[in-house]
Amino acid sequence: MVTYKTDEEVKLLRQSNLLVSATHAVIVSLMKPGVKTQMIDQRAEEFIRDNGGTPGFKGYQGFPNALCISVNDQVVHGIPSDYVLKDGDVVSVDCGVYKSGFHGDSAFTFAIGEVTPEVEKLLRVTKESLYLGIEKAIVGGRLGDIGYAVQSHAERNGFSVVREMVGHGIGRNLHESPEVPNYGRKGNGMKLKNGLVIAIEPMINAGKRFILQNDDGWTIRTSDGSVSAHFEHSVVVRPGRADILSDFTLIEEELKKLI
Repeated sequence: MVTYKTDEEVKLLRQSNLLVSATHAVIVSLMKPGVKTQMIDQRAEEFIRDNGGTPGFKGYQGFPNALCISVNDQVVHGIPSDYVLKDGDVVSVDCGVYKSGFHGDSAFTFAIGEVTPEVEKLLRVTKESLYLGIEKAIVGGRLGDIGYAVQSHAERNGFSVVREMVGHGIGRNLHESPEVPNYGRKGNGMKLKNGLVIAIEPMINAGKRFILQNDDGWTIRTSDGSVSAHFEHSVVVRPGRADILSDFTLIEEELKKLI
């Protein structure tokens, strides 16, 4: 069942999502060669709890950590481990927070040290496709408009869109209806109404769109070993312009300090 959020509920959702964004910003200093991904996860969980939240992913359907950290050909749901980051890695970090009865969910992909021009383009295009999708999250539009905007931009730039993993509604539950595919046809799908809160999250591969699941039961990776990128915002459908609840500027300001 699709639910629509009141203004008061949106305020609480914004708090949870801004804590997600602040958590991403806090771990920026750890996104460098020589750092184990489990150290990044530990820092994030500590920050979330210190700020009155609970890691939204930890324990969800048995997931063991606060963050999903997916490196290089891992698309999503990577488990933090003893893996040590190295120069040239591409690291998708997906973070969830539960606070005051509502969930926040946002993802950002980091380049570790120097990456190739192709990887730089992949990250740029994936982020652009997210914002193009968000532009279509308006009252009177349809779900297919969002997917079409994401897909057409990614494919126009020579990349492919993962089909099996999709965005979702979000609120009192981490995953709510409707599903929000990153592909589709304009004018198709559910009509978008005021107060619908959805997580839009393009997962874009440098190679083919096909994916596999690791034996750990969680980690999704590209079937051809190509690099993947993932960016996600939680947004509210509004007339004329979507209201973005999470905030990449917090992360980007910290990234500028590293230059």
